[in-house]
Amino acid sequence: MPRPRKFVESDVVSSASEVFAAHGLAATLDDLVRATGLGKQSLYNAFGGKRELFFRALSEDRKEATRAVSEALGHDGASPLERIRGHMLRMAIEFSSSDRRVSLTTRALVESTGEEDPLSTATKASIEQLAGIYAQCLEHARENGDLPEDANVQSLAVYFVAITRGMELLGRAGVGRAVLTAVALDALRVLHGQRMGD
Repeated sequence: MPRPRKFVESDVVSSASEVFAAHGLAATLDDLVRATGLGKQSLYNAFGGKRELFFRALSEDRKEATRAVSEALGHDGASPLERIRGHMLRMAIEFSSSDRRVSLTTRALVESTGEEDPLSTATKASIEQLAGIYAQCLEHARENGDLPEDANVQSLAVYFVAITRGMELLGRAGVGRAVLTAVALDALRVLHGQRMGD
C-alpha cells in the first residue's frame, strides 16, 4: 500500500513555477528539489517529470493571468476604455516593482520557438485566451460608440497582449514606472485613433 502524500500539490506547483519563471525549461531537477523540498523520486511520482511539472505550472499561471485580466476588465461601472486604461496603468505599477518576477506565461512566450511543439502550442493558447478577454472589452467599447465601427477588435486585442507582455519584460530589465506608464498611455492613444508620439 503506497504511503500517503505529505505535501500539498498546489504548493509544490507554486514553488516550481517560481523556479521555471526564473530559469525556464533550463531549470534543473536540483533547482526544483531545493525549491519544493521534495526528492527527485517524489517529483517524478507526483508529476511525471520536469517537463510535466513545467506544463502543470504553466497551466496554473495561465489560469491566474486570465483571472486577473478578466477581473480588471470586468464590468465595474466604468466604461470599457476606462477599464482598459486603469488596467494598463496598474500593469505599469506592478511591472516596475523591483521584486516582481516575470510570469511563467511570459517566460514561456520568450522561450517559444514557434514550431509545432507543446511549448509553442501552450503559449499560443495563452495568447489567444488573454486576447479573447481584451476583445470582449473592446467589442463593448465599439458597441458603446467609443471605438469606430471598422475597428479591428481582434488585432487590437492581440496588440494589448503584446504591449503588456513587453511591459512585463521591460520592468524585469529595470525600466522604471515613469517609462512604463508612458508606454501604457501611448498604447492607449491607438484606441483614440492617434499615432504614437502625436
